[in-house]
Amino acid sequence: MKICTFNVNSIKARKDLVLQWLKHRNYDIDVLCFQEIKVEEKNFPFDEFRSVGFIYQEVLGQKAYNGVATLSKFPMDRVLDGLNHDYFDNQKRVLITKINDVYIINTYAPHGDLRGGEKYYYKLDWYKHFISFLKENFDVNNQKVILLGDLNIALEDKDVYDPILLKDSIGTMPEERELLRNLLDLGFIDSFRFLYPDKIQFTWWDYIGGAIWKNEGMRIDYILISKPLVKYLKDVEVDLWPRRRRDPKPSDHAPVIATFEGLI
Repeated sequence: MKICTFNVNSIKARKDLVLQWLKHRNYDIDVLCFQEIKVEEKNFPFDEFRSVGFIYQEVLGQKAYNGVATLSKFPMDRVLDGLNHDYFDNQKRVLITKINDVYIINTYAPHGDLRGGEKYYYKLDWYKHFISFLKENFDVNNQKVILLGDLNIALEDKDVYDPILLKDSIGTMPEERELLRNLLDLGFIDSFRFLYPDKIQFTWWDYIGGAIWKNEGMRIDYILISKPLVKYLKDVEVDLWPRRRRDPKPSDHAPVIATFEGLI
């Protein structure tokens, strides 16, 4: 089974690119998790993705902002929309589904903007609630759980292209990194770092200044797995093909794909 997380930065703008990319990969993705789809459910291109094998589709949309979608070739149950919290669930950021006994938590964490602003405090509060929600609802040490998506935090200095230049900027602030570590401390394992502890690999590059060609990026997209899934994990890759397209215009993120054997 191959499961992918991809912040598409508008599914309307990126639909053709994603379909071309899936064809380029010979349609080998089994579960495809989008973030920042920026459309309401009624405007999601269900038919186009159904035509390439994603028969099962769950979408939690929001007009012009946020939104997540999980598409699967396997039968899938919709478990929960959001975090059971009216304030945080006004923004559509978390969709929980289940394939057999595997929970998939598709997540688009807040960006946060500048320190001290309203969005900054929202991000910190959102993470604190998210961690409490996970702790209350999942037994990560015993259940099969995949938490994936754009978490908008680069955990370590090696996850950014210039730790000195980007020090204490959004996504690298100590208080953000501490919250992501608190999330991992629930029992989650960063699948990419588990397999490639020293590899420099980014998942996001600014549109400005040819950052993708200079590899001036950050690793902010993750596939976190619970301990019972480790024995099934075979590989994690970042596919640069869709990020390096010039037409259709790419997302500023690249997809991350984890391969599991014997899981489904």
